[in-house]
Amino acid sequence: MIAFSVALMVAGCASKKDLVALQDDYANLQARYQETQIALAQCDTRSKSLDERLAEAQQLNTRQRQEYNDLKRSLDNSIAQNTAGNVNISKLVDEINASNQYIKQLVSAKSKSDSLNMILTNNLTRSLTRDELRDVDVQVLKGVVYISLSDNMLYRSGSYEINSRAAETLGKIAKIITDYKEYEVLVEGNTDNVPISKPNIRNNWDLSCLRASSVVQELQNKYGVDPKRLSAAGRGEYNPVQDNDNEVGRQRNRRTQIIVTPQLDQFLELIDQAPAEATTPDSVPAAAQPAVTPADDGTVPVSAVMGN
Repeated sequence: MIAFSVALMVAGCASKKDLVALQDDYANLQARYQETQIALAQCDTRSKSLDERLAEAQQLNTRQRQEYNDLKRSLDNSIAQNTAGNVNISKLVDEINASNQYIKQLVSAKSKSDSLNMILTNNLTRSLTRDELRDVDVQVLKGVVYISLSDNMLYRSGSYEINSRAAETLGKIAKIITDYKEYEVLVEGNTDNVPISKPNIRNNWDLSCLRASSVVQELQNKYGVDPKRLSAAGRGEYNPVQDNDNEVGRQRNRRTQIIVTPQLDQFLELIDQAPAEATTPDSVPAAAQPAVTPADDGTVPVSAVMGN
């Protein structure tokens, strides 16, 4: 009986210990379960966050791909437009270069024409005496040579007949004109405003035309100037160089002008023959330089400038 009681006491003690151990295990499991639940909740939260970030990243990637495609199309269009623009710019540059070349040719041709006019003027003034230069005025205006002769030297008073005094002067002028075979010659008569009173001359129009015709025929018949190059015109009293209020002015207005001009086709030929190479202001073409050796009589040969 005593032994049975001791056995029961030992068994009870063992069961209590097991119960305590089991209770501790249970508490531990509960704690671990709580931790696991918390960890699981955190994992779920992180998972949702990662899914959202992934979705955002996918959306961003889609937008960037769209932007890339838009930029690529824009770049392709820009390249295409730039290529077309380069072609247009190239054409424009070619046109500008061609225009500049043409302008250079015109400048060269004009320089050559101006040089010819200057040499003609120098040759004529060198050939005239001081006395003749009192009645002869030579000028170059706008590319045209004007040789103005007073009526006192050329004609008898109130007449259109050429006097003997003018023969030598007209001969010198004719020699210069003959050298310039490619130039046209217009003889233009001018009067003052005093009415003419001659039975065979109606008015100053008639007088100016008759005087111009007389000079033209003198140049043709006596000095051999080609009549195809000659023209006669009269301007009456309507082209004065001074007022007709006094005798000095009227005397200046009574004049005959020999106007020497390059033919239009000759000028165009000068343009066609203009050098193709570029020139600068410091490098004038040789054809435009009048510094050539004069002949024995002091005149400059036309061939030295024309290159013939």
